Amino acid sequence: MKILKGSIEKLMLLILVVLFYGCHAQSDSERHARERARDRMVTEQIQWRGVTDKNVLRAMRSVPRHAFVPEPYTEYAYDDTPLPIGDGQTISQPYIVGYMTEALDLKPFDKVLEIGTGSGYQAAILAEICDSVYTIEIFESLASRAGILLDSLGYTNIRIRNGDGHQGWHEYAPFDAIIVTCAPEKIPEPLQEQLAENGRMIIPAGERSIQYLYLLVKKKGKIRERAILPVRFVPMINEEGKRY
Repeated sequence: MKILKGSIEKLMLLILVVLFYGCHAQSDSERHARERARDRMVTEQIQWRGVTDKNVLRAMRSVPRHAFVPEPYTEYAYDDTPLPIGDGQTISQPYIVGYMTEALDLKPFDKVLEIGTGSGYQAAILAEICDSVYTIEIFESLASRAGILLDSLGYTNIRIRNGDGHQGWHEYAPFDAIIVTCAPEKIPEPLQEQLAENGRMIIPAGERSIQYLYLLVKKKGKIRERAILPVRFVPMINEEGKRY
């Protein structure tokens, strides 16, 4: 695990984050416009399409998605689409974020593992609902930017690690829920092992052209899985850039 050290290094990273994502300083009218856009996003893209969990809807109304979207894509932050965030990665479509989060049936005291921090948006949604969030990102630049951004937004219950998500985070296992936002060809055994009893995992898996979202539940030490939705996610890769 790589830890940021030194006030100068943190300052330099903060400057890079501001340059990458834009200043996000806004007038009252801009703030109100974005709040209205966020409310429409939740109502029209998520709630009307079947996501009903009140905690999920509340979280998605609370987290400013535009803060996680780099320029020049900020104006599209509340559209029904994934957007580039650098390093060939994307911030997921809002509906998919809501759908996957609801599928985990999260409780306030749950400990959650996320594989694929990306921009940090999904981690923020989880942190609004759950006690603690552990998130792993293979790209050091994304992990650093997400960490600074989440700190600046006041999240104190998120721990970020730069590393290989395929192996999970053994030191803090077991987890009540695991969410994976990149697609391996097969569901990793280490992640299944790190699920707590009655734990839930949601993960995309399959080849590049054919992927499904799978929901796994651990009961009496055994994993039950079912495919619930065809999807398209970026691949899960190792530190050499090779796909799992």
